[in-house]
Amino acid sequence: MAEAYDDSSVVEKLYEYGERLSEAKDKSLHVGDYAAIIKAASEGTVKVKQLAAQLIPKFFKYFPTLSEDAFGQQMFLCEDEELGVRVQAIRGLLLFCKDTPENLSKIVDILGQLLHQAGENVERDAVHKALMSLLRQDIKTSLTVLFKYVIGNPDEPSAEEGIREKVLCFIRDKVFPLKAELLKPQEQMERHITDLIKQSLQDVTGEEFKMFMDFLRSLSLFGRNAPVERVQELVEIIEGQADLDTQFNVSDGDHIDRLISCLHMALPFFVMGASSSRFVNYLNKHILPVFDKLPEERKVDLLKNLAECSSYVPPQDSRQLLPSIVQLLKKHMVRRKLEEMNFTFIECLLYIFHHLAHKTPNATNSLCGYKIVTGQPSDRLGEDFSENHKDFTERLRTIDDLAKAMVKKLTQGMTEQNKAMSAAKTDEEKNIIKKQKLNSTIGLRTCNNILAMIQPLHSKSPSFNGDQKINLSWKEAVKPSVPSAAPVAGNKRAAAGANGSGNYAVKKGRGAGGVQNQLVNRALEGLYHGGRTSSRGRGRGVGRGRGRGFR
Repeated sequence: MAEAYDDSSVVEKLYEYGERLSEAKDKSLHVGDYAAIIKAASEGTVKVKQLAAQLIPKFFKYFPTLSEDAFGQQMFLCEDEELGVRVQAIRGLLLFCKDTPENLSKIVDILGQLLHQAGENVERDAVHKALMSLLRQDIKTSLTVLFKYVIGNPDEPSAEEGIREKVLCFIRDKVFPLKAELLKPQEQMERHITDLIKQSLQDVTGEEFKMFMDFLRSLSLFGRNAPVERVQELVEIIEGQADLDTQFNVSDGDHIDRLISCLHMALPFFVMGASSSRFVNYLNKHILPVFDKLPEERKVDLLKNLAECSSYVPPQDSRQLLPSIVQLLKKHMVRRKLEEMNFTFIECLLYIFHHLAHKTPNATNSLCGYKIVTGQPSDRLGEDFSENHKDFTERLRTIDDLAKAMVKKLTQGMTEQNKAMSAAKTDEEKNIIKKQKLNSTIGLRTCNNILAMIQPLHSKSPSFNGDQKINLSWKEAVKPSVPSAAPVAGNKRAAAGANGSGNYAVKKGRGAGGVQNQLVNRALEGLYHGGRTSSRGRGRGVGRGRGRGFR
């Protein structure tokens, strides 16, 4: 009973101090009352500490001589054993910078650390609400302090790792969704957070990098009507993560994964007019010469992304890249029907070949023996490349025959599968047949694409497809839009946006590509003398660990 009486007495005293300070016109004359509140917080029971946690920040600004003691005591209360005390102390932190904004960065810093310590939902909620209040009070300062933990300290990489993860989750879940409300003035703050994100990208996981890029892409600064130079800024960020300034090591699996994923991530920006030159030059110089040494599961991933990129490669880069593509194409376009055949490789390489050759057609004169006159010295019409033409066209005929035979076999197989579906009695049997039909359908897409791209190449003066009429087999067909009286600005990119440019993490060319690749393998596997396709699955995303650039 004595303990309860003492507790009640102290609480009553604290209320008395609080009332006196509230009523006093010159509160500085009551420094003793404020000192007594600070002292009670260090010695009292739970009720005393909770009340002190409210009173200390309430009158903090009136007693600068006691500011250090008051602030220190509030910090102790934020780490008290009792949840109720901690929550009350956290809520009180806001008052330390309400009228003294110079303390705001310190309070945000402390709240960032408390994010890591908060174990209970109510405590975590209190920290979140306090941070959101400070973000609304001073968005620039608050973001700068929070990103300090995301950027990290290179001298102490592990000391703040736990805090970093919690702060990053807070930014992702609470700040990013409210960007329209928080980032004001808009252009200034979007630029500021962009700069902070750039500083953070020296050490990120693949998932974190994707999150940041998705967010930057959502800003009006880089939106639909952004000038090309701003879109190029995003490509340069991706190029930095792809490590395009380093010498390529074919045994470095992480770099291969990162390079392919970054190339895929950059595709929507190439569509918007950004330059693909650095990626193309790096691939041409470092990757394509050692293509056959790449892991099997990465070869198709690389060719698929290069195929999607080929539409946007500028003429000067097309001329540089075309010889490497023709060399690969000749290598994989078998001359005899008994040789192994990779249909997916051929589809990708033919698609790339068409788009590059369309931009620099006379380069095919020396490479393939074609006769295309542009009036430029690079036509090389006076030289004899007939052997190149003979070899190239022989390979084309062989591929044409193999693809036609495959179409016939797959079509027959689908007829049998339809009959089997009618006779199937169990759901398990039906599911198996559905998978077989899907395999055959994808295989047909691949072969039909090959046939459509070979047909215009038989002439000595062929035509090259520079449009996107060929729908790559791993991409969903674009549904034709309903005709309207007048074209709507931007409609041309609507399908691409839905398929990647707005959210390129789930783009069919990559997200579903590996799965469809496996289906094509099954559809085509072994049908021609052990013929095979080479991919075994989808990619692993942008980076798998946290090393240089991808932590």
